[in-house]
Amino acid sequence: MKALIFAAGLGTRLKPLTDSIPKALVPVGGVPMLERVILKFKAAGFTEMVVNTCYFADKVENFLAEKDNFGMDIRISREPGPEPFETGGGIKFARTLLEDGEPFLAYNVDILSDVDLCAFIAQADPGALANLLVTAPRDTDDRFFLFDDGMRLSGWTNIRTGAVRGNPGPGCRRMSFCGIHLVSPEIFPLLESWPERFSITDFYIESSAAHTIRGVEAKDLKLIDIGSPEALGRAELLFR
Repeated sequence: MKALIFAAGLGTRLKPLTDSIPKALVPVGGVPMLERVILKFKAAGFTEMVVNTCYFADKVENFLAEKDNFGMDIRISREPGPEPFETGGGIKFARTLLEDGEPFLAYNVDILSDVDLCAFIAQADPGALANLLVTAPRDTDDRFFLFDDGMRLSGWTNIRTGAVRGNPGPGCRRMSFCGIHLVSPEIFPLLESWPERFSITDFYIESSAAHTIRGVEAKDLKLIDIGSPEALGRAELLFR
C-alpha cells in the first residue's frame, strides 16, 4: 500500500516561519514535520510514498534527497503553482503516481498524532470509497462531519455559522476529521469532472449520497494539527 503526504501547503498561519521555508519543514522539537510523518509511516511498514510539493518545492525535494528518501521509495508530485491544488486537487494530480489498483493512505503533513496506522487500516471498510479517521468533537473545531448510526458520512456542519451541507438525518453524530484517510482507487474516475483545485472535504460531502464514505473513530487519540503558532507551541512542549 502507498501513502500520500500532503506537503504542498503555504502555511499562511505559521508566518513568519513560513516566509523562508515550507510548512512541511517547520521543525517540532528540532525535527521537521515531514520527517516525523515519514518515519511514522516507515515504522508502520510502508515502503512506497508520494509527497506532493508546491510552495518552496525545491526545499522539500532537496531535503528528501539529502536524507536519501529515508531509505524508502518516495516519488514527488510537484504541482506547478503558484498555489497548491489543495487536498482534492492534490490527489487528482498525483493519480499516475498513486493508482495501482490498491487503496492508499493520505495524511496531512501538519498532523502529529499517536495513531496506530495499521489498526486504522484493519478497521476500515474495504467496500467504502474512503474511510476517514475521526474523533469525538474536539473543542478547537467548529466544523464537523456528520455520520449516521452506521458511521456512514451523511453531511457536514459549521456550528459557528450554522451552515449544514449534505443530507444529514436526525440523530447524526458530529465528529472531528483527523486529516488521515484511506482512499479507494475507485475515487480517481470520480475526480475527473472536478476542477484543478478543490478540497477533498467538498468531494466527500457531495459524494456521500451516492457512495459509502465511512468514519472510523479513534478513541483516546492524541493529535495536534500544527496549523498555527499556538498549536506549534503546544507541540514543542510534547516533542522537546
